[in-house]
Amino acid sequence: MADDKIHDTAAGGNPRIELLLVGMNGDLRGKQIPLDAQKKIWAGEVRLPSSTQSLDVWGDDNDDITGLSLSVGDPDGNCIPDKRSLAPMPWAPEGSMQVLATMHEFDGTPSFMDPRAILASVLKRYEERGLTPVVATELEFYVVEPNWRETGRPSPPTNLTYRGEPNGFQLYDMTAVDALDDYLQTVRAYARAQGLPADATTAEFGPGQFEINLLHRPDALAAADDCIYLKRIVEQAARKHGLKSTCMAKPYSDHAGSGLHVHASVIDKDGRNILDAKGDDPRRLKSLCAGLLQTMRDAQLVFAPFANSYRRFQPGSFAPVDLTWGYGHRGTAVRIPDLNGPAARIEHRVAGADANPYLLLAAILGGMLLGIDSELDPGEETTPSHMPRHTTQLTHDFLTAVDAFRVSPFIADIFGERYQKLYGDTKRKEAITYLRTVSDFDYRTYLPRL
Repeated sequence: MADDKIHDTAAGGNPRIELLLVGMNGDLRGKQIPLDAQKKIWAGEVRLPSSTQSLDVWGDDNDDITGLSLSVGDPDGNCIPDKRSLAPMPWAPEGSMQVLATMHEFDGTPSFMDPRAILASVLKRYEERGLTPVVATELEFYVVEPNWRETGRPSPPTNLTYRGEPNGFQLYDMTAVDALDDYLQTVRAYARAQGLPADATTAEFGPGQFEINLLHRPDALAAADDCIYLKRIVEQAARKHGLKSTCMAKPYSDHAGSGLHVHASVIDKDGRNILDAKGDDPRRLKSLCAGLLQTMRDAQLVFAPFANSYRRFQPGSFAPVDLTWGYGHRGTAVRIPDLNGPAARIEHRVAGADANPYLLLAAILGGMLLGIDSELDPGEETTPSHMPRHTTQLTHDFLTAVDAFRVSPFIADIFGERYQKLYGDTKRKEAITYLRTVSDFDYRTYLPRL
Protein backbone atom coordinates (compact mmCIF):
# COMPACT_ATOMS: atom_id res chain seq x y z
CA MET A 1 0.00 0.00 0.00
CA ALA A 2 1.14 3.54 -0.73
CA ASP A 3 2.34 5.91 1.94
CA ASP A 4 1.16 9.25 0.64
CA LYS A 5 1.53 12.50 2.58
CA ILE A 6 -2.13 13.47 2.51
CA HIS A 7 -3.80 13.60 5.92
CA ASP A 8 -6.57 15.50 7.63
CA THR A 9 -4.92 18.54 9.19
CA ALA A 10 -8.04 19.07 11.31
CA ALA A 11 -7.74 15.65 12.94
CA GLY A 12 -6.60 16.01 16.52
CA GLY A 13 -4.83 13.62 18.83
CA ASN A 14 -1.79 11.46 18.47
CA PRO A 15 -1.00 9.22 15.52
CA ARG A 16 -1.94 5.59 15.96
CA ILE A 17 -2.05 2.25 14.22
CA GLU A 18 -5.33 0.38 13.98
CA LEU A 19 -5.27 -3.40 13.88
CA LEU A 20 -8.41 -4.55 12.07
CA LEU A 21 -10.26 -7.86 11.97
CA VAL A 22 -13.07 -8.53 9.50
CA GLY A 23 -16.31 -9.79 11.03
CA MET A 24 -18.87 -12.05 9.41
CA ASN A 25 -20.90 -9.04 8.26
CA GLY A 26 -17.91 -7.28 6.69
CA ASP A 27 -17.62 -5.06 9.76
CA LEU A 28 -14.20 -3.99 10.98
CA ARG A 29 -13.32 -4.59 14.62
CA GLY A 30 -9.98 -4.31 16.36
CA LYS A 31 -7.73 -2.13 18.48
CA GLN A 32 -6.15 1.31 18.33
CA ILE A 33 -2.52 1.09 19.40
CA PRO A 34 -0.06 3.97 19.89
CA LEU A 35 2.60 4.07 17.21
CA ASP A 36 5.36 3.68 19.77
CA ALA A 37 3.79 0.38 20.89
CA GLN A 38 3.35 -1.11 17.43
CA LYS A 39 6.12 -3.69 17.88
CA LYS A 40 3.67 -6.03 19.57
CA ILE A 41 1.52 -5.98 16.43
CA TRP A 42 4.36 -7.21 14.22
CA ALA A 43 5.37 -9.75 16.84
CA GLY A 44 1.87 -11.25 16.68
CA GLU A 45 1.26 -10.46 20.34
CA VAL A 46 -2.07 -8.64 20.00
CA ARG A 47 -5.01 -10.72 21.12
CA LEU A 48 -8.76 -10.40 20.89
CA PRO A 49 -11.51 -12.84 21.88
CA SER A 50 -12.03 -15.38 19.12
CA SER A 51 -15.76 -14.67 19.38
CA THR A 52 -15.11 -11.21 17.91
CA GLN A 53 -15.67 -12.74 14.48
CA SER A 54 -18.88 -14.50 15.51
CA LEU A 55 -20.78 -11.30 16.33
CA ASP A 56 -24.08 -10.72 14.55
CA VAL A 57 -25.26 -7.49 12.94
CA TRP A 58 -26.24 -6.11 16.38
CA GLY A 59 -22.89 -7.05 17.94
CA ASP A 60 -24.32 -9.96 19.96
CA ASP A 61 -22.11 -13.03 20.35
CA ASN A 62 -25.19 -15.33 20.49
CA ASP A 63 -23.44 -17.65 22.89
CA ASP A 64 -26.73 -19.45 23.49
CA ILE A 65 -26.78 -20.71 19.89
CA THR A 66 -23.08 -20.72 18.95
CA GLY A 67 -21.40 -21.87 22.16
CA LEU A 68 -18.32 -19.85 21.20
CA SER A 69 -18.20 -17.15 23.87
CA LEU A 70 -18.66 -17.19 27.65
CA SER A 71 -19.82 -20.81 27.74
CA VAL A 72 -16.28 -21.83 26.74
CA GLY A 73 -14.53 -19.01 28.62
CA ASP A 74 -14.50 -16.57 25.68
CA PRO A 75 -10.92 -17.52 24.76
CA ASP A 76 -8.49 -15.23 22.96
CA GLY A 77 -6.98 -15.67 19.55
CA ASN A 78 -3.82 -14.17 18.06
CA CYS A 79 -4.26 -11.34 15.56
CA ILE A 80 -1.58 -11.90 12.92
CA PRO A 81 -1.15 -8.79 10.73
CA ASP A 82 -0.86 -8.90 6.96
CA LYS A 83 1.91 -6.39 6.22
CA ARG A 84 0.74 -6.08 2.62
CA SER A 85 -2.39 -4.34 3.88
CA LEU A 86 -0.54 -1.67 5.87
CA ALA A 87 -1.85 1.71 4.73
CA PRO A 88 -2.08 5.28 5.99
CA MET A 89 -5.31 6.66 7.41
CA PRO A 90 -5.50 10.10 5.78
CA TRP A 91 -8.56 11.08 7.85
CA ALA A 92 -6.58 10.64 11.09
CA PRO A 93 -3.58 12.49 12.57
CA GLU A 94 -0.54 12.39 10.31
CA GLY A 95 1.40 9.17 10.64
CA SER A 96 -1.64 7.07 11.53
CA MET A 97 -1.85 3.66 9.87
CA GLN A 98 -4.19 0.70 9.56
CA VAL A 99 -3.47 -2.96 8.94
CA LEU A 100 -5.68 -5.99 8.46
CA ALA A 101 -5.11 -9.10 10.53
CA THR A 102 -6.19 -12.72 10.41
CA MET A 103 -7.26 -14.42 13.63
CA HIS A 104 -5.19 -17.49 14.52
CA GLU A 105 -5.46 -20.14 17.18
CA PHE A 106 -2.51 -20.48 19.54
CA ASP A 107 -1.32 -23.55 17.63
CA GLY A 108 -0.78 -21.30 14.60
CA THR A 109 -3.78 -22.41 12.54
CA PRO A 110 -6.12 -19.73 11.15
CA SER A 111 -9.45 -19.42 12.92
CA PHE A 112 -12.31 -21.15 11.12
CA MET A 113 -14.32 -17.94 11.71
CA ASP A 114 -11.99 -15.55 9.91
CA PRO A 115 -13.33 -14.44 6.49
CA ARG A 116 -9.82 -13.69 5.23
CA ALA A 117 -8.73 -17.21 6.16
CA ILE A 118 -11.76 -18.70 4.40
CA LEU A 119 -10.91 -16.89 1.17
CA ALA A 120 -7.24 -17.86 1.53
CA SER A 121 -8.24 -21.52 1.77
CA VAL A 122 -10.13 -21.27 -1.54
CA LEU A 123 -7.14 -19.59 -3.18
CA LYS A 124 -5.00 -22.50 -1.99
CA ARG A 125 -7.11 -24.80 -4.16
CA TYR A 126 -6.34 -22.68 -7.20
CA GLU A 127 -2.66 -22.71 -6.31
CA GLU A 128 -2.73 -26.52 -6.14
CA ARG A 129 -4.02 -26.51 -9.73
CA GLY A 130 -1.34 -24.10 -10.90
CA LEU A 131 -3.94 -21.37 -11.35
CA THR A 132 -4.47 -17.82 -10.09
CA PRO A 133 -7.79 -15.93 -10.08
CA VAL A 134 -7.68 -12.35 -11.33
CA VAL A 135 -10.40 -10.30 -9.65
CA ALA A 136 -11.87 -6.80 -9.75
CA THR A 137 -14.82 -5.33 -7.85
CA GLU A 138 -17.30 -2.55 -8.60
CA LEU A 139 -18.85 -0.98 -5.51
CA GLU A 140 -22.09 1.01 -5.58
CA PHE A 141 -23.10 3.13 -2.60
CA TYR A 142 -25.29 6.06 -1.62
CA VAL A 143 -24.36 9.37 -0.05
CA VAL A 144 -27.09 10.79 2.20
CA GLU A 145 -27.70 13.74 4.48
CA PRO A 146 -26.40 13.36 8.05
CA ASN A 147 -29.84 13.81 9.67
CA TRP A 148 -30.81 10.15 9.24
CA ARG A 149 -30.56 9.54 12.98
CA GLU A 150 -33.19 12.20 13.67
CA THR A 151 -35.51 11.39 10.76
CA GLY A 152 -35.13 7.63 10.94
CA ARG A 153 -34.58 7.37 7.19
CA PRO A 154 -32.08 8.51 4.55
CA SER A 155 -32.50 11.56 2.35
CA PRO A 156 -30.44 12.63 -0.68
CA PRO A 157 -27.83 15.40 -0.41
CA THR A 158 -29.65 18.72 -0.66
CA ASN A 159 -27.70 19.87 -3.71
CA LEU A 160 -29.15 16.90 -5.63
CA THR A 161 -32.74 17.87 -4.85
CA TYR A 162 -35.28 20.56 -5.69
CA ARG A 163 -37.65 21.49 -2.86
CA GLY A 164 -36.65 18.30 -1.12
CA GLU A 165 -37.33 16.03 -4.09
CA PRO A 166 -34.63 14.28 -6.18
CA ASN A 167 -33.82 15.79 -9.56
CA GLY A 168 -34.85 12.64 -11.47
CA PHE A 169 -32.53 9.79 -12.39
CA GLN A 170 -28.82 10.64 -12.37
CA LEU A 171 -27.30 7.73 -14.32
CA TYR A 172 -23.94 8.88 -15.75
CA ASP A 173 -25.06 12.46 -15.07
CA MET A 174 -21.97 14.63 -14.70
CA THR A 175 -23.97 17.34 -12.95
CA ALA A 176 -24.52 14.86 -10.10
CA VAL A 177 -20.79 14.15 -10.02
CA ASP A 178 -20.07 17.89 -10.06
CA ALA A 179 -22.56 18.51 -7.25
CA LEU A 180 -20.60 16.21 -4.93
CA ASP A 181 -17.19 16.80 -6.48
CA ASP A 182 -15.55 17.92 -3.22
CA TYR A 183 -16.64 14.69 -1.56
CA LEU A 184 -15.63 12.48 -4.49
CA GLN A 185 -12.24 14.18 -4.75
CA THR A 186 -11.66 13.40 -1.08
CA VAL A 187 -12.56 9.76 -1.75
CA ARG A 188 -10.04 9.70 -4.59
CA ALA A 189 -7.36 11.36 -2.48
CA TYR A 190 -7.87 8.86 0.34
CA ALA A 191 -7.80 5.95 -2.12
CA ARG A 192 -4.63 7.28 -3.71
CA ALA A 193 -3.01 7.67 -0.30
CA GLN A 194 -3.78 4.03 0.47
CA GLY A 195 -2.61 2.80 -2.91
CA LEU A 196 -6.00 1.43 -3.92
CA PRO A 197 -6.34 0.76 -7.66
CA ALA A 198 -9.41 2.99 -7.97
CA ASP A 199 -10.47 3.60 -11.55
CA ALA A 200 -13.66 5.18 -12.88
CA THR A 201 -16.27 6.91 -10.73
CA THR A 202 -19.79 7.19 -12.15
CA ALA A 203 -23.15 8.48 -11.02
CA GLU A 204 -25.72 5.68 -10.81
CA PHE A 205 -29.53 5.71 -11.04
CA GLY A 206 -30.45 6.79 -7.52
CA PRO A 207 -30.07 10.28 -6.04
CA GLY A 208 -26.64 10.41 -4.42
CA GLN A 209 -25.73 6.94 -5.71
CA PHE A 210 -22.26 6.36 -7.14
CA GLU A 211 -20.09 3.51 -8.33
CA ILE A 212 -16.32 3.22 -7.99
CA ASN A 213 -14.47 0.55 -9.94
CA LEU A 214 -11.34 -1.07 -8.59
CA LEU A 215 -8.89 -2.42 -11.13
CA HIS A 216 -8.24 -6.14 -11.36
CA ARG A 217 -5.63 -7.86 -9.22
CA PRO A 218 -4.01 -11.29 -9.65
CA ASP A 219 -4.52 -11.67 -5.89
CA ALA A 220 -8.11 -12.14 -4.76
CA LEU A 221 -7.26 -11.58 -1.10
CA ALA A 222 -5.74 -8.20 -1.95
CA ALA A 223 -8.80 -7.41 -4.09
CA ALA A 224 -11.05 -8.09 -1.10
CA ASP A 225 -8.79 -5.93 1.07
CA ASP A 226 -9.12 -3.14 -1.50
CA CYS A 227 -12.90 -3.41 -1.36
CA ILE A 228 -13.13 -3.38 2.44
CA TYR A 229 -10.80 -0.38 2.56
CA LEU A 230 -12.85 1.42 -0.10
CA LYS A 231 -15.99 0.95 1.98
CA ARG A 232 -14.21 2.58 4.90
CA ILE A 233 -12.89 5.38 2.71
CA VAL A 234 -16.29 6.40 1.33
CA GLU A 235 -17.65 6.59 4.89
CA GLN A 236 -14.69 8.53 6.30
CA ALA A 237 -14.80 10.98 3.40
CA ALA A 238 -18.54 11.46 3.97
CA ARG A 239 -17.91 12.33 7.62
CA LYS A 240 -15.35 14.90 6.58
CA HIS A 241 -17.95 16.61 4.38
CA GLY A 242 -20.83 16.42 6.86
CA LEU A 243 -22.54 13.56 5.03
CA LYS A 244 -23.04 9.83 5.45
CA SER A 245 -22.39 7.00 3.04
CA THR A 246 -24.26 3.72 3.10
CA CYS A 247 -23.70 0.34 1.50
CA MET A 248 -27.21 -0.85 2.34
CA ALA A 249 -28.45 -2.91 -0.57
CA LYS A 250 -31.76 -1.01 -0.73
CA PRO A 251 -31.82 2.23 1.29
CA TYR A 252 -34.81 3.66 -0.63
CA SER A 253 -37.97 1.81 -1.59
CA ASP A 254 -38.43 3.84 -4.78
CA HIS A 255 -34.83 4.07 -6.00
CA ALA A 256 -32.28 1.59 -7.30
CA GLY A 257 -30.45 -0.77 -5.00
CA SER A 258 -26.67 -0.90 -4.68
CA GLY A 259 -24.66 -3.85 -5.96
CA LEU A 260 -21.16 -5.22 -5.62
CA HIS A 261 -20.27 -6.70 -9.00
CA VAL A 262 -17.26 -8.97 -9.40
CA HIS A 263 -15.21 -9.49 -12.56
CA ALA A 264 -13.05 -12.61 -12.58
CA SER A 265 -10.72 -14.49 -14.88
CA VAL A 266 -8.11 -17.18 -14.25
CA ILE A 267 -4.49 -17.32 -15.37
CA ASP A 268 -2.12 -20.28 -15.44
CA LYS A 269 1.43 -20.36 -14.10
CA ASP A 270 2.66 -18.77 -17.33
CA GLY A 271 0.26 -15.85 -16.98
CA ARG A 272 -2.07 -17.00 -19.77
CA ASN A 273 -5.80 -16.43 -19.38
CA ILE A 274 -7.32 -19.92 -19.46
CA LEU A 275 -10.73 -18.42 -20.32
CA ASP A 276 -9.51 -16.99 -23.64
CA ALA A 277 -11.74 -18.56 -26.31
CA LYS A 278 -9.35 -17.50 -29.10
CA GLY A 279 -12.24 -17.01 -31.48
CA ASP A 280 -13.70 -20.47 -30.88
CA ASP A 281 -16.63 -21.69 -28.81
CA PRO A 282 -16.02 -20.31 -25.27
CA ARG A 283 -16.63 -23.68 -23.63
CA ARG A 284 -14.59 -22.94 -20.53
CA LEU A 285 -16.29 -19.59 -19.97
CA LYS A 286 -19.68 -21.26 -20.30
CA SER A 287 -18.61 -24.01 -17.94
CA LEU A 288 -17.64 -21.41 -15.32
CA CYS A 289 -21.04 -19.77 -15.77
CA ALA A 290 -22.65 -23.15 -15.15
CA GLY A 291 -20.66 -23.68 -11.95
CA LEU A 292 -21.72 -20.28 -10.68
CA LEU A 293 -25.37 -20.81 -11.58
CA GLN A 294 -25.46 -24.27 -10.00
CA THR A 295 -24.21 -22.92 -6.66
CA MET A 296 -25.97 -19.54 -6.68
CA ARG A 297 -29.06 -20.48 -4.69
CA ASP A 298 -26.92 -22.21 -2.06
CA ALA A 299 -24.68 -19.15 -1.75
CA GLN A 300 -27.34 -16.45 -2.03
CA LEU A 301 -27.12 -15.77 1.70
CA VAL A 302 -23.52 -14.65 1.12
CA PHE A 303 -24.54 -12.43 -1.78
CA ALA A 304 -27.53 -11.04 0.15
CA PRO A 305 -26.67 -11.34 3.86
CA PHE A 306 -29.39 -9.18 5.45
CA ALA A 307 -33.17 -8.86 5.40
CA ASN A 308 -32.88 -5.55 3.53
CA SER A 309 -30.80 -7.28 0.84
CA TYR A 310 -33.85 -9.09 -0.54
CA ARG A 311 -35.67 -5.86 -1.33
CA ARG A 312 -33.12 -5.35 -4.10
CA PHE A 313 -34.26 -8.40 -6.11
CA GLN A 314 -37.15 -6.93 -8.05
CA PRO A 315 -38.36 -7.78 -11.58
CA GLY A 316 -37.39 -5.14 -14.11
CA SER A 317 -34.39 -3.95 -12.12
CA PHE A 318 -30.69 -4.39 -12.82
CA ALA A 319 -30.50 -6.79 -9.87
CA PRO A 320 -30.99 -10.24 -11.42
CA VAL A 321 -33.85 -12.43 -10.25
CA ASP A 322 -33.29 -15.39 -12.60
CA LEU A 323 -30.34 -17.77 -12.76
CA THR A 324 -29.33 -16.78 -16.28
CA TRP A 325 -26.19 -16.07 -18.25
CA GLY A 326 -25.42 -14.18 -21.43
CA TYR A 327 -22.86 -12.33 -23.51
CA GLY A 328 -22.78 -8.67 -22.54
CA HIS A 329 -26.33 -8.84 -21.12
CA ARG A 330 -26.65 -6.79 -17.92
CA GLY A 331 -29.95 -8.40 -16.98
CA THR A 332 -28.32 -11.77 -16.32
CA ALA A 333 -26.92 -13.16 -13.09
CA VAL A 334 -23.63 -14.00 -14.81
CA ARG A 335 -22.44 -11.93 -17.75
CA ILE A 336 -19.58 -12.61 -20.16
CA PRO A 337 -18.23 -9.16 -21.12
CA ASP A 338 -15.33 -10.47 -23.24
CA LEU A 339 -14.70 -13.83 -24.89
CA ASN A 340 -11.23 -13.45 -26.29
CA GLY A 341 -7.79 -12.32 -25.24
CA PRO A 342 -6.45 -11.33 -21.83
CA ALA A 343 -9.75 -9.61 -20.94
CA ALA A 344 -11.87 -12.78 -21.31
CA ARG A 345 -13.79 -13.00 -18.04
CA ILE A 346 -17.09 -13.41 -16.26
CA GLU A 347 -19.01 -10.77 -14.33
CA HIS A 348 -21.02 -11.89 -11.31
CA ARG A 349 -23.90 -9.42 -10.87
CA VAL A 350 -25.92 -10.81 -7.95
CA ALA A 351 -24.31 -9.50 -4.77
CA GLY A 352 -25.42 -6.36 -2.99
CA ALA A 353 -23.07 -3.67 -1.76
CA ASP A 354 -23.70 -5.01 1.76
CA ALA A 355 -21.91 -8.31 1.04
CA ASN A 356 -18.75 -9.26 2.91
CA PRO A 357 -16.16 -9.13 0.08
CA TYR A 358 -14.10 -12.04 1.45
CA LEU A 359 -17.04 -14.42 1.75
CA LEU A 360 -18.36 -13.15 -1.58
CA LEU A 361 -15.14 -13.96 -3.42
CA ALA A 362 -14.84 -17.31 -1.65
CA ALA A 363 -18.31 -18.31 -2.88
CA ILE A 364 -17.74 -17.05 -6.43
CA LEU A 365 -14.31 -18.62 -6.81
CA GLY A 366 -15.63 -21.84 -5.30
CA GLY A 367 -18.41 -21.97 -7.89
CA MET A 368 -15.93 -21.23 -10.66
CA LEU A 369 -13.82 -24.18 -9.56
CA LEU A 370 -16.68 -26.53 -10.38
CA GLY A 371 -16.61 -25.23 -13.94
CA ILE A 372 -12.84 -25.58 -14.11
CA ASP A 373 -12.69 -29.15 -12.83
CA SER A 374 -15.59 -30.39 -15.00
CA GLU A 375 -17.11 -29.21 -18.26
CA LEU A 376 -20.60 -28.06 -17.32
CA ASP A 377 -23.54 -26.84 -19.39
CA PRO A 378 -25.05 -23.49 -18.33
CA GLY A 379 -28.22 -24.03 -20.34
CA GLU A 380 -29.80 -21.59 -22.75
CA GLU A 381 -28.16 -18.23 -23.31
CA THR A 382 -30.14 -15.08 -22.52
CA THR A 383 -30.10 -12.57 -25.37
CA PRO A 384 -31.88 -9.25 -25.95
CA SER A 385 -34.47 -11.14 -28.01
CA HIS A 386 -34.61 -14.40 -26.08
CA MET A 387 -35.22 -15.21 -22.43
CA PRO A 388 -35.07 -18.93 -21.56
CA ARG A 389 -38.59 -20.17 -20.82
CA HIS A 390 -37.80 -22.29 -17.80
CA THR A 391 -35.36 -20.66 -15.41
CA THR A 392 -34.71 -21.09 -11.72
CA GLN A 393 -35.15 -17.93 -9.72
CA LEU A 394 -33.26 -16.49 -6.81
CA THR A 395 -35.32 -16.33 -3.67
CA HIS A 396 -36.87 -13.09 -2.44
CA ASP A 397 -37.04 -14.49 1.09
CA PHE A 398 -34.29 -14.12 3.68
CA LEU A 399 -35.20 -17.24 5.66
CA THR A 400 -35.36 -19.39 2.52
CA ALA A 401 -31.82 -18.30 1.65
CA VAL A 402 -30.68 -19.10 5.19
CA ASP A 403 -32.12 -22.61 5.01
CA ALA A 404 -30.50 -23.27 1.61
CA PHE A 405 -27.12 -22.17 2.97
CA ARG A 406 -27.38 -24.33 6.08
CA VAL A 407 -27.89 -27.64 4.24
CA SER A 408 -25.69 -27.10 1.17
CA PRO A 409 -22.83 -29.57 0.56
CA PHE A 410 -21.16 -26.91 -1.60
CA ILE A 411 -21.18 -24.40 1.27
CA ALA A 412 -19.84 -27.02 3.68
CA ASP A 413 -17.00 -27.76 1.26
CA ILE A 414 -16.01 -24.14 0.58
CA PHE A 415 -16.63 -22.56 3.98
CA GLY A 416 -16.22 -25.57 6.24
CA GLU A 417 -18.98 -27.25 8.24
CA ARG A 418 -18.25 -25.25 11.40
CA TYR A 419 -18.54 -21.90 9.65
CA GLN A 420 -21.60 -23.09 7.74
CA LYS A 421 -23.29 -23.78 11.07
CA LEU A 422 -22.08 -20.56 12.74
CA TYR A 423 -23.08 -18.29 9.86
CA GLY A 424 -26.31 -20.16 9.16
CA ASP A 425 -27.46 -20.23 12.79
CA THR A 426 -26.58 -16.56 13.31
CA LYS A 427 -28.39 -15.47 10.17
CA ARG A 428 -31.39 -17.64 11.02
CA LYS A 429 -31.78 -15.74 14.29
CA GLU A 430 -31.58 -12.47 12.35
CA ALA A 431 -34.18 -13.65 9.83
CA ILE A 432 -36.60 -14.79 12.53
CA THR A 433 -36.16 -11.49 14.40
CA TYR A 434 -37.03 -9.69 11.17
CA LEU A 435 -40.13 -11.81 10.61
CA ARG A 436 -41.33 -11.15 14.15
CA THR A 437 -40.95 -7.39 13.82
CA VAL A 438 -44.20 -5.56 13.10
CA SER A 439 -43.35 -2.71 10.73
CA ASP A 440 -44.76 0.72 9.91
CA PHE A 441 -46.16 -0.85 6.73
CA ASP A 442 -48.22 -3.27 8.83
CA TYR A 443 -49.65 -0.49 10.97
CA ARG A 444 -50.25 1.91 8.09
CA THR A 445 -51.90 -0.68 5.87
CA TYR A 446 -53.73 -3.05 8.18
CA LEU A 447 -54.54 -1.24 11.42
CA PRO A 448 -57.06 1.15 9.79
CA ARG A 449 -58.73 -1.65 7.82
CA LEU A 450 -58.75 -4.78 9.92
